[in-house]
Amino acid sequence: GDVAQGEAESDVVVEDTFKLHYVTHCCMGVSGILAEFDASGNLLMYSNTQVPFLHKREFADYLNMDPARIRIIQPPIGGGFGSKLDIYPFEIISVYLARATGRPVKLLFNREEEFLASPTRQPVLLTLRSGCKRDGTLTFRSVRTLHDNGAYTSWGATTPFVMMQTFSSLYRVPHCDYHTLAVYTNNPYAGSFRGYGNLQATFAVEAHMDQMAEAIGMDPLAFRQKNAQLQGEVSGQGMVFRSCGFQDCLTSAAERSDFAHRHAEYAAQRNAPGAIKKGIGIASMLHVGGGAKIYPSDGCGTILKLDDFGHVTLITGASEIGQGSETVLSQLVCEELGLPMSAVTVVNNDTDITPWDVGVHASRTTFIAGNSAIGAARKARDKIFAAAAPRFDCAADDLALRDGHIVRRASGEPLIEIARFLRSLHFSDRAELVMTTFYYEPPSVHQDKGFKGDVSAAYAWAAQVVEVEVDTDTGVVRMLKVTGAHDVGRVLNRLGIEGQIEGGIVMGQGYALTENLLVENGNIRNPNFRDYKLVTAPEIPEMDIAFIESMDGEGPQGAKGVGEAPAICIAAATANAIYNATGVRITSLPFTPERVYRALHGVLPPVPPVPPIVERPA
Repeated sequence: GDVAQGEAESDVVVEDTFKLHYVTHCCMGVSGILAEFDASGNLLMYSNTQVPFLHKREFADYLNMDPARIRIIQPPIGGGFGSKLDIYPFEIISVYLARATGRPVKLLFNREEEFLASPTRQPVLLTLRSGCKRDGTLTFRSVRTLHDNGAYTSWGATTPFVMMQTFSSLYRVPHCDYHTLAVYTNNPYAGSFRGYGNLQATFAVEAHMDQMAEAIGMDPLAFRQKNAQLQGEVSGQGMVFRSCGFQDCLTSAAERSDFAHRHAEYAAQRNAPGAIKKGIGIASMLHVGGGAKIYPSDGCGTILKLDDFGHVTLITGASEIGQGSETVLSQLVCEELGLPMSAVTVVNNDTDITPWDVGVHASRTTFIAGNSAIGAARKARDKIFAAAAPRFDCAADDLALRDGHIVRRASGEPLIEIARFLRSLHFSDRAELVMTTFYYEPPSVHQDKGFKGDVSAAYAWAAQVVEVEVDTDTGVVRMLKVTGAHDVGRVLNRLGIEGQIEGGIVMGQGYALTENLLVENGNIRNPNFRDYKLVTAPEIPEMDIAFIESMDGEGPQGAKGVGEAPAICIAAATANAIYNATGVRITSLPFTPERVYRALHGVLPPVPPVPPIVERPA
C-alpha cells in the first residue's frame, strides 16, 4: 500500500514508542544432552531438542559426518516453548568431548546456568504510527522496530517475520510500512519463545486500537468489530483466511465478561474516593495455526501398523514436548479405525525409527502431524475394506469400522471383529499385513522477496478480556479475571486444549506483570526463581474460556493449532485495563508496582522513539 496516502485520508493519527523487555522460558526441565560414539564412529545423542531431524543435519555439518550415522533419541522433555529450536554451544561441547574421550558424555545445566545460557524473548523498541477515519475505518500503520539480538544469532534476527504479520494483518489495514533492525549487543542472545515476536507486536497494535477508538468517540469493541476480518478475506501480505472466527471471538469474550458495561462503569469511577481502582481491557490476536513455511518442507511423516490383535502402532515424526500430541494423534487414528484409545501406542522419540518431521514449532503439530496420522489411518482402513468387500459380497464403500468391528455402513450390522479379520489376512494363502505410510505437506507457501505469501495452512484468532485491580497508593496490579474466546477450528481434546489456554494465560500474565530478566552491562542479575518472579498459584486469575469452532477445511477434523495463541494478547489487554482503571497509558513492560506507581505520578521516563532506519545494501 501507500502509507502517505493512508495518513492523508486519516482523521486521527496516533504515535507511540513501546519498550518490551527480556523474559526467559523457565522450563521445569533444564537443558541437557548425553552424547556417545560407538566403535564404528556412529553418534548417539539423548537430546531434549524440539527439532530432532534438523538437529541431525546440522550436527552432520559441524562434525563433517554422514547424517545417516547420527541418531537422536528424545527423553521426556520438561517443557520447550521454543527454547530448544537451535543447536547450542553446550551440545557441540558434549559431542566433541565424547569423540575425544571415547566415552559417553552428559552435560546438564543447573538452574542458574539455564538462566545464564538459554535464549530469551527478545527485547524490542517499537515505534508505531497508526491512523483511522472518523467512522472507525483503519487507514494505515507505520512501524519501526529495533531488536536486541544479543551477542550471537539464534532465532532473534527473524522475529520481525512474525511481527510484520500482526502489523499488516491483525484487523483490516489497507496501507502498512515496516522497517526493522536487529543489532548485536553484549547481552544474552535472543531466541524463539511461544508467540515468537507476536506478544511485542500485539502489545503496541492493541494499545493503538483503544487510543484511536477513544479519539473518535467510538466504543473500543465496536471499533474492533468494524475492522475485524471475515472468512475468505486475504490480507495485504497475502494471508488467506479460509476459516476465520475473529468476529465471533470478539463478541463471545465481550458478552461473557460484560465488557461494554464494565468498561464504562470503571472509567466513570476513576476519580471516586479510595485507592483501589478496577479496570477492564480487551485485546485480540492473529497467529499461524497450521505451521509456517520457513523450511523447504513443513510436512510430517507417519508409519502405521495394525497387528494381528487389532493394536495400532503409530510411528510419527512429531515430537512430544508436553503439549499432548500423543493423545490427539491417538484420538484421530481411533476415529478413523473404530478402535478404543487403549488400542494405540505412539512411537515418536527416535530418529532411527520415526519418519521425517520439521519439528515442534509454529503451532503446527496437531494440524500437520494430525493430518499425516489421518492419512495413514485412512489408507489402512481402505486396505481393510478392499480385502473385506469380496468376502462379504458388497462394495468397499458399504463398509465402516465401529467399536472394533467391520460393520455394514447403512445398518451398523457387525460382520467381523477387526482383530479376527486381520489375523485371517495374515494367515491366509496370500498373507497380507496392514501397514501404511503417509506424508502430509500443507498447502502453505514461502513468502516472496516482498514478504508476501500465504505462509500458513490456517490462522488462529482470539480475543481476551482482562479485568484488573490497581492499588494507586502502591502501584500493585492484581489480575482478577480473564475471559477468552479462541478460534480453534474444532475442539479435539477439550481437557488438553483447556490446559494449553490456561497455561498460556499464566505465561502472558507473567510477561505483563512480574517476569523481568534483569540485564546490566551484559550480566544477568536475577538468575534464579527467587528473584525472577514467576507467577505462582495465588496470583492466577479466574478464567472463563470459550472455543469458537470455525471448522477449518484443511485441518484434521476441522481443527487448527492453538499452542502459542493464549499468551499473545494478555499483556495488551492488561495495559488497556490499567488505562481503563486509572486513565494512564503505560507503554513499557512489565507492570511492576514501581513502574505503575511512577506512571501514576507522572515520573515514569518516556520511551524515546526508534530513529529512522536506513536500509543497508545487501
